[in-house]
Amino acid sequence: MKLLKYYTKAPEVLTLCEILYKLGYNIKISDSFNLEVDAAVKDFQRKNSLVVDGIVGIKTWTVLLQKNSAPVNTTDKFLKESDLITFADQYRLELAAVKAVNEIESSGKGFLINNKPKILFEGHIFWNELRKRGIDPNTYYNASSKDILYPKWTKIYYQGGVKEYDRLNEAIGLGNNPTFKDAALSSASWGSFQIMGFHAKSLDYTDVNDFVSKMEINEGEHLKAFGKFLEKNGLLIHLRNKNWANFAKGYNGGGYKLNKYDEKLAKAYVKYSMN
Repeated sequence: MKLLKYYTKAPEVLTLCEILYKLGYNIKISDSFNLEVDAAVKDFQRKNSLVVDGIVGIKTWTVLLQKNSAPVNTTDKFLKESDLITFADQYRLELAAVKAVNEIESSGKGFLINNKPKILFEGHIFWNELRKRGIDPNTYYNASSKDILYPKWTKIYYQGGVKEYDRLNEAIGLGNNPTFKDAALSSASWGSFQIMGFHAKSLDYTDVNDFVSKMEINEGEHLKAFGKFLEKNGLLIHLRNKNWANFAKGYNGGGYKLNKYDEKLAKAYVKYSMN
């Protein structure tokens, strides 16, 4: 594992945060090694008779992984280079373009430290999904549910990593019945390519439960869903032409410019094209 310390910003910091959170440290899960993470690391080192320097090197990684009750993602869940090559050939895409989307959508990581698919729960989608099912979301909209149910998009309630499952489970429990579970699962984006659950039936899955069960298998299933999504939504042509703006708009919606999604894709594509 990569050596990490204060000020490091890298995907490996996400893994570190997820492990620390699972071990009882109530920290924000992100890719930035900030003061909060530094304090948690030092506390962990102190409690485990390690040198208390805040540096996560081989010794600290070893003890962290030993203390973590669930194994770090097993390789049978990971995408292989051959999977991406086969996919690129199947859809007549450039391999570098496929790798670019895979990186930007989820930092090339489809599973969390608890071996669950990476998700992001969207409270405004949950609002709409309840309405589709004949449930008035206003009935459940209050101070205790504001982090999972709201009428307009906002990112202020995003938690990241395994904490997104806390939000998902909170949404499922809001009504504590199959309808709420269906709506909640439909309101999260899933896996390596962050496909929203509400697309399940349009992508030829039986229902959202079928879709989620497939996402829990491995990143190969995430890749299959990605291919279906590209076909169903007419995005293959944009990815073939490396028209990043049109692809970003079709894949992430009109707000893609706020996150410079197209620019990030273009930059990642150049990097993989040079390999």
